[in-house]
Amino acid sequence: MSDTEELKHKFWKTLADSPFLFLQLDSAPHNAVPMTAQLDKDANSAIWFFTTRDHCLANGGPATATFSGKGHDMFSRFTGTLTEETSRERFEKMWSKPVEAWFPGGKDDPNMLLLRMDLGQAEIWGDLGVFDTAKMLLGFDVREEAKDEHTETTL
Repeated sequence: MSDTEELKHKFWKTLADSPFLFLQLDSAPHNAVPMTAQLDKDANSAIWFFTTRDHCLANGGPATATFSGKGHDMFSRFTGTLTEETSRERFEKMWSKPVEAWFPGGKDDPNMLLLRMDLGQAEIWGDLGVFDTAKMLLGFDVREEAKDEHTETTL
């Protein structure tokens, strides 16, 4: 597996473990908000978000997400395009008790909206590891090692 493929694999695993990120429309970066990514292991290059039709993200369009893994061992920024997901089957598949907790009107609330983010470019930073972190703490140059834990790619 290439370094890029390995980092992408780690990214998806880390995002699945803690699917919380900041999401913003590129046209309104000051409106970045925390969102919970809804993942489908069988879906390629897309993630979903539940929101409401009156939310600042509801109009969709080009967007950027910023992610930090819960152990701070993975960071990423990725782009994509938000559009309304019209598949009721997808909506039902993504609906869960944790989602329901945020939307007490239930899944038939006419204000409910499921957004799909078709993913584009990404920049991913992984963990240096114990040895390289120790070197860094002792003041040694770890820039070369850090290159192995960084990639620019498509998701």
